[in-house]
Amino acid sequence: MSLYRENRPLTGWRVLVPRGGKWGDGVAATLRSYGAVPVIAPMINFASAENPIRLSDALKRLERGDFDWLVITSATTVDVLLSQQVAVPASTRIAAVGETTGAALALAGYRVDFVPESDNSARGLVKEWPASDIVGKVLIPQSDIAEPTLVAGLGRLGLDVEFVAAYRTVGVQVSEHVAADVASGRIRAVLITSGSVARQVQAQLAPLPEETVVAAIGPRTAFDARAAGLTVHIIAETRSATSLVEGLVEYVLAQGETND
Repeated sequence: MSLYRENRPLTGWRVLVPRGGKWGDGVAATLRSYGAVPVIAPMINFASAENPIRLSDALKRLERGDFDWLVITSATTVDVLLSQQVAVPASTRIAAVGETTGAALALAGYRVDFVPESDNSARGLVKEWPASDIVGKVLIPQSDIAEPTLVAGLGRLGLDVEFVAAYRTVGVQVSEHVAADVASGRIRAVLITSGSVARQVQAQLAPLPEETVVAAIGPRTAFDARAAGLTVHIIAETRSATSLVEGLVEYVLAQGETND
């Protein structure tokens, strides 16, 4: 989309980016390259697990080699592994839900043995799980509010799956200024990056103005957003920041809503 960048089709668009950190900064930079004004307003944060003893026990058993597979679903879980200084034994293979999570693992020094190719989601991982590896023990450390999709799906394949809460997902209140900009329609698009974000948008900012464009990062997030009561206009083809922004660009071009 280099030509689109040159034309800057998002000029005049203020876009709410609901996550901070490296991810938020990266998305903001991509939005600016298309002419948009990103508004970074983190709506969720992560806190320590409510039961750290259970988490510590599971990670110790992981290090002992009690599990055949470790499944990682987010970069936040990678941060937990690093903070706990977890050494994954060579006998335990690691699966990552999506390229972003796989990249976070690799950057942290962990190898990645399996990443679904066609669908970077929990459903995609279950669907593409190696047919030769449907026995054994699997550890899945996730958010305390993670959907049971992955645990149930791998269990149905015949694997012995153990879930442990690695961290808590908590809501973050946006500033009154940001809330006012959304309510007035000054912020013209809202990016939805997870079901947790969708629920915070609904709780803090709904009802959104009819003209506000909502873009979801993948079908699962779109489903969660609609379940939360939001109208979704754009569904990114893949669960990546690039796809999310490009989806917004294509929508704006198709609607002829660019500004000079």
